[in-house]
Amino acid sequence: MNGDTAVFRATQPGRDGDIPRPSWTAMRRRSRPQAIVGVGLWVFIGVATTLFSLFVTAYVMRMSADDAVAIEMPRQLWLSTALLVLGSVLLHNASVSSAAGVTDRARSYLVAGGASAAAFVAVQGWAWLALLSNEVTPTGNPSGSFFFLLTAMHALHVAGGLIGWTVVGLKFQRAPADAGWRIALCARYWHFLLLVWLALFASFSWITPDVARIICRTA
Repeated sequence: MNGDTAVFRATQPGRDGDIPRPSWTAMRRRSRPQAIVGVGLWVFIGVATTLFSLFVTAYVMRMSADDAVAIEMPRQLWLSTALLVLGSVLLHNASVSSAAGVTDRARSYLVAGGASAAAFVAVQGWAWLALLSNEVTPTGNPSGSFFFLLTAMHALHVAGGLIGWTVVGLKFQRAPADAGWRIALCARYWHFLLLVWLALFASFSWITPDVARIICRTA
């Protein structure tokens, strides 16, 4: 018996044989990358949450100024929000299916989840064009400036997630049985992106100059 494989005796009707089983050392060695990547993702989520929180705080403070004017949110944002919700649900289902060993269903959910995220980015670009057509630009109006800045930051995080999704998909194609934890981490990141976007959308929609002044106590 070596360090990676233990052998135990199993008696079956009509025969007696040695069946290899992974040792505790091998299982610990296999789970180590999962733990490291999982902790790394939590750290990244913490840093990104702090960054977005600081920008939202700056947005509230800037909206309390006398020259701040609220902008009307383009209707495309409701579609992009629905797509991000759908992508998060699909990737969660992909993680569950992979853990259950239903490979074909996990693959379908994984592909559909990534497609929903890509569609989200495309619809966000459509929303930008809608604002630009209404003469709302990244400069001149604090509300417009923060909208373009924060949505661009969020879209970059989604694009980074799509790169990770591509890597996970390639790993899944090569070794479906070993990709479950990667899909679970991908789903976790998508849940984070969804929560951040919901917070941003709510801030853009509900924090008007009057509300910002109340928050900042400058009314």
